[in-house]
Amino acid sequence: MRRIVKEFPGVQALAGVDLDVLPGEVHALVGENGAGKSTLIRILGGVHQPDGGEILLKGQRVAIPTPRRARELGIAVIHQELNLVGPLTAAENLLLGDEPRRWRWFMDWDVLRARAGEQLAALGVPVDPRARVDLLSVAERQTVEIARALSLRADILVMDEPTAALTLEEVERLFAIIGELRARRVSVIYISHRLEEIFRVADRITVLRDGHYIGTYAAGEIDMEGLIQRMVGRRLTEKFPKAPIPPGPPRLAVRGLTAEGLFWDVSFAARGGEILGIAGLVGSGKIEVAHAIFGMIPLDRGEISVEGRRVAIRSPAEAIALGIGLVPEDRKTLGLVLGMSVRDNITLPSMGRISAGGVVRKEKERALVEEAIRRLDIRAHGRDQVVRTLSGGNQQKVVVARWLEAG
Repeated sequence: MRRIVKEFPGVQALAGVDLDVLPGEVHALVGENGAGKSTLIRILGGVHQPDGGEILLKGQRVAIPTPRRARELGIAVIHQELNLVGPLTAAENLLLGDEPRRWRWFMDWDVLRARAGEQLAALGVPVDPRARVDLLSVAERQTVEIARALSLRADILVMDEPTAALTLEEVERLFAIIGELRARRVSVIYISHRLEEIFRVADRITVLRDGHYIGTYAAGEIDMEGLIQRMVGRRLTEKFPKAPIPPGPPRLAVRGLTAEGLFWDVSFAARGGEILGIAGLVGSGKIEVAHAIFGMIPLDRGEISVEGRRVAIRSPAEAIALGIGLVPEDRKTLGLVLGMSVRDNITLPSMGRISAGGVVRKEKERALVEEAIRRLDIRAHGRDQVVRTLSGGNQQKVVVARWLEAG
């Protein structure tokens, strides 16, 4: 990709960006939220069209007007939010659009499952081709996506935040698969904010900042500090600076929380000014505990106290009224209304504050949204931009901003 330019109304997303990827190379693409990584990959995948520059594939200039054309050219993109059809099996998803037929009209289920099983087994991960995709773990679904890309004879595979929802064991398995892809001479473009992974898996690293190409470096010729400095444009003395704040009294306390079949006898207290972590393997119930506190899952037993007062939370509306917000693991399903604007998503739980007599007061709404965009540095063309079109990191900022402003 040479001198790629992309402009949106009021924003230059890419300003002459270069990206070279070699056969069999794992090439990391890094940058802060809004740096232009998502836009560049959408251009490579045929979702967006560049306003300038050129794309060369095996030395030949190509146009990629659609995702279908990208696939025909051997380019596959595995997005952070996996694009699989939940009710269908792994085999049906893997060979979707290329199903084997018997007597032209009938699906050949035996051949379908056999072909899918062979392709999944080749990646060294035991996924049952007959299993429904929506019942698989995130790592298993990701394996189906990778196998599908390889079934399309992809020469270039883009992985966008592939380890975001994986356990340490699943990350190791993914890295083994990437090693297999490298051995097959498949080029992997690896996008991640976890820089320690970048240095472990990548051969070269390209850095973007504010839509500009900063440089491409061999992984062995740059260190973590140097990479961060190029990403942010300044030297950071501490990656996660903390201000010493003495914790206050418990703001939220739970005792003996139980939802049969999900989690049992969970107790903890979160104090004012404190960050309390809840850890566990996939399926341990940690996410379900958060959903129960937010009123999404009914409790069988247990107590919840807010500011020292015992409360009953039967719905998200009751949780919000008590000052509780939820930033979910799956932001696109549970955290955002993708077809609505940045403004509308941020103000959803704050309507009472910015309305009078059932009518939204536009000045208050504008002030609230602009303050949220400024505080979290949300990179959007404007407050009316549809959330679906934001990068993943900026979508996450919108979810966080909603609860900061609702507080």
